[in-house]
Amino acid sequence: MAKKQFKAESRRLLDLMINSIYTNQEIFLREIISNASDALDKRYYLSLTEGSEKISRDTLKITIERHADTRQLVIEDNGVGMTEEELENNLGTIARSGSAEFREQLEKANDNTDIIGQFGVGFYSAFMVARRILVETRSVKDNTAHSWTSSGEDGYVISEIDKPEVGTRITLDLKDDTDDIHYSDYLEEYKIRDLIRKYSDYVRYPIEMSVTKHIPDPTDENKTIDTEEVETLNSMIPLWKKKKSDIKEEEYNEFYKSKFNDWEDPQKVIHYNVEGNISYTALLYIPSRTPYNFYSSDYRQGIQLYSHNVFIMDNVKDLVPDYYRFVQGVIDCDDLSLNISREILQQNRQVQLLSRSIEKKIHSTLEDMLKNDRENYEKFFENFAWDLKFGVYNNYGANKEKLQDFLLFKSSKEGKYVTLKEYVERMGKDQKAIYYAVGKSVEEIERKPVMEKLREKDIEVLYFLDERDEFVTGMINTYAEKQFQSISAGNLDLESDDEKKNREEKAEANKDMLEAIKTDLGDKVSEVRISSRLSDNDPVCISAAEGVSLEMEKYLANDPLSNGRGPKASKILEINANHPIFAKLQSVYSENPDLLKDYADVLFNQAMLIQGLPIEDPAAYARKIAELLVKA
Repeated sequence: MAKKQFKAESRRLLDLMINSIYTNQEIFLREIISNASDALDKRYYLSLTEGSEKISRDTLKITIERHADTRQLVIEDNGVGMTEEELENNLGTIARSGSAEFREQLEKANDNTDIIGQFGVGFYSAFMVARRILVETRSVKDNTAHSWTSSGEDGYVISEIDKPEVGTRITLDLKDDTDDIHYSDYLEEYKIRDLIRKYSDYVRYPIEMSVTKHIPDPTDENKTIDTEEVETLNSMIPLWKKKKSDIKEEEYNEFYKSKFNDWEDPQKVIHYNVEGNISYTALLYIPSRTPYNFYSSDYRQGIQLYSHNVFIMDNVKDLVPDYYRFVQGVIDCDDLSLNISREILQQNRQVQLLSRSIEKKIHSTLEDMLKNDRENYEKFFENFAWDLKFGVYNNYGANKEKLQDFLLFKSSKEGKYVTLKEYVERMGKDQKAIYYAVGKSVEEIERKPVMEKLREKDIEVLYFLDERDEFVTGMINTYAEKQFQSISAGNLDLESDDEKKNREEKAEANKDMLEAIKTDLGDKVSEVRISSRLSDNDPVCISAAEGVSLEMEKYLANDPLSNGRGPKASKILEINANHPIFAKLQSVYSENPDLLKDYADVLFNQAMLIQGLPIEDPAAYARKIAELLVKA
């Protein structure tokens, strides 16, 4: 029969198929197997609806043959097959899909049979690896078989052939190897196994291939005999499509560890099915530890996308927000629009619906863990706290109300984790703010001078042990109408009316001395005041006026991008009027005012060190202390 030419637009599309559309040549096997699975579905469906033949589903299968001597890879199915007209329509006209038409028929019939194939173009991905393709097929509706053969853009030939069995056999004559690409790898057993496991493991029909087995030689125990056996390469039934009641915990764990390269069991399994505006099945996991490369550029989110049990994409970012990027797992959805190569997810309403649904489920799972499994939730939080905090802070706090109740902080009450809700619920009725302290450890915070006063007042303090916590709560701004208040802030209000009156009287009586100390310290401080936050044992401390806090100054100073030139807090030197040092300052100011500058400088540096802030000249500070000790 004479060779037929592809239409001009088909030739252009074929060129794109081979050279541009697909970025990964190995998916050709996925596409051919998906088409074969469609054909098997069609044959079984027709046997049920038309009654022209009765066929058992157990007899339907896909077979792969490897012929290294002729460099041929063969994929055969005993599905519905194609007539001459269908060959012309489906393979002679690129982008016309028999599967798509069949899908429309099923939708009209409201049938539950699934169809994998979505594009008439998928078959042509085989030209990425094959210099020639031969399709031999016989339709269940026709006693005559036909072949379709093509070497690509030069056209195709359809011929009548002898083929006694219904089904389709596709033979790929592989291209010659090059320095860059070894097409002969697709004839290797290990390669076929890998591709089936990656892309087609859950196709519902068995994919069989003859494999080499090494068995002991009965005549010589030191030798083996090579024998060929037919083996089913795919598992067929995906774990996520089984009933939860039929799955053991060990199965969930083993699937996770093998699929996502972890050696520990997951902390949480989220397995559920949704039917509605968008229907899908999900098997999601929360790891029990932070992946080793989680905070590096090498880490890729672990959501895998399947459609009709066929693997489509790995590491899909669009399905889970960044603050839940620790979730790994599988989404199997048949409703999504994929691009022509099924390698890119189209941005449309279905993707948005799916993403919102997945996020809602993860959110409710975390809520349940926090409420009913606190120990496990705290373990989870220690692993992935920063992702939740980032979600609060990112996008100008757009998701803060959604995530703020998931945050945990150690606190001065028993040193245990508390939520913001728990903190507010046990606040004293007269407490006006949520108090927090920033430090590298609980011990460091508890040594801060002001903590003694807060303990006396029975005020709970949240411990911000992550230096970014202050930025996060700054974005939250208020929680349950309560402001966040740093215990290092200058406007800390801890006094009773009597205490406040007493302090104001002392400040007025010593106004000149305080102003002199301020003058001596210059622009190092914005104010010198009598402290309301220190217990009797602590002589001095530094607090900050509104704006940049002391903790933010430290954080920004350590930021390599700031080069040590980050913004500075407006510092307030607070002196304890009930400490003996105050009486000493009064004496120095009245008897030897020139010496007051040295005392002021020493007290300021001492307060800076207590706060964990650097001082300009440690050597000069040490000398000045020695000089004052000699004069004392």
